[in-house]
Amino acid sequence: MARSIWSGSVSFGLVNVPVKLYNAVQRRNVTFNQLHAEDQGRIQQKRVCSIDGDEVAFEEIVKGYEFSPGQYVVVTNDELESLGAKKTKMIEVEQFIDATEIDPLMFDSSYYVAPATGAGKSFRLMVDAMREAGKVGIGRFVLRQKEHLVALRVQGDALILVTLMYADEVVSTDALEDAGDVQGNVTDRELAMAQQLIGMLSAPFEPERYHDEYREQLIDLIERKVAGEEISLPPPPKAPKAVPDLMAALQASVDALATERGGATKPAAKPRARKAPANKPKAAQRS
Repeated sequence: MARSIWSGSVSFGLVNVPVKLYNAVQRRNVTFNQLHAEDQGRIQQKRVCSIDGDEVAFEEIVKGYEFSPGQYVVVTNDELESLGAKKTKMIEVEQFIDATEIDPLMFDSSYYVAPATGAGKSFRLMVDAMREAGKVGIGRFVLRQKEHLVALRVQGDALILVTLMYADEVVSTDALEDAGDVQGNVTDRELAMAQQLIGMLSAPFEPERYHDEYREQLIDLIERKVAGEEISLPPPPKAPKAVPDLMAALQASVDALATERGGATKPAAKPRARKAPANKPKAAQRS
């Protein structure tokens, strides 16, 4: 059973709905410890001063910001506590917007929002009202001493809280170093063939179809080694053959899919009308 990680209330206007917050995802990463290759002893990390080389006790460590190479200003815990992230128990909704207004690049972490004991009716009213309006709530709240910008959205009968990146944390495409420019003239035949390939690969999204194959293979490898099995490494995969041109690659892809599905390749349909390219997002400005 998942335990709540935060309790408080959602507020909009003069309405307050007591809620609890739960993690909506659970990472399943396989972690390793660092060992000494000679005797498999665990490696210990020590905090050592770069000036005198002595090991430093945890209580003697302070936070420092490097404002110039080798120069630091010390910031105390009390000073950090005095800053803007006030420890409130409130998710304060400041506005409601259409979900399409949020750039997906801003999405960070997801949590379930559930009603606190005795708040079932007010929670249901809030969820139903948001669903009927088709709106997403934008607000702020403090979790683990940090203030977060958040989006509250309805999914089925559940309310989801998604922490958002701030606008100045999203990298503009104009800032990409050594990135190639979109260029070249695409022919109608190439466009039609590309659209045909996309159509052949189109299907409803079924998340359960996809697995972390690397993690599954890693766990299998670990279990086999624990069982004492001697592991033989497979030969490295061969590099894909170079395709002479874009049209040949598209045609080969369509033919391969048609063969796999037991059907003949249909001639590419006329391409749909082209949409004007979207404007590049401007670099975010710091206030």
